Amino acid sequence: MSAVSKTAVASKRKVDADAAPPELPVRVLRRFRVVFNAVKTHFRQIETGAGVGGAQLWALGVVSANPGIGMNGLAGAMDVHQSTASNLVKSLVERGLIAVVKDGADRRTVALRILPAGRRVLRSAPGPFAGVLPDALASLDPRTLARLDKDLATLIAALQADEGAEGIPLGQL
Repeated sequence: MSAVSKTAVASKRKVDADAAPPELPVRVLRRFRVVFNAVKTHFRQIETGAGVGGAQLWALGVVSANPGIGMNGLAGAMDVHQSTASNLVKSLVERGLIAVVKDGADRRTVALRILPAGRRVLRSAPGPFAGVLPDALASLDPRTLARLDKDLATLIAALQADEGAEGIPLGQL
């Protein structure tokens, strides 16, 4: 065996020694399935109970809790891009759930207000309005969240995933 082959075999053994046992990736994959199914089930319950999508319900809840909030405020509260918030508002206005009121001297500035139909939707919807995953994450202690953040960053790097998707609400995926 050549020196190069011996080095490659030794390197392969080192990688194999560092690899997780074969059942561990399967167990972790199953846990991701449980999380995704919980989120999906909650969104289905929202659509069935309230007749709107999960991201729409979240936006409606933010507007209800913050009368007069602007488009940038809504985007910030939902941690989404302003264009995403604008699209959500457009759909809620078309359904007669919120109103957009021009606010102040600068006619480009708007204030969002919930309408009676929007209040009825919120009363019929299962909570939490932001979704079960953000609610569950908010309930974790800071150390657990920091560890989860670090580990998910490692997973995202291994996936070579587009981190631009971080601003898309789960209810719109």
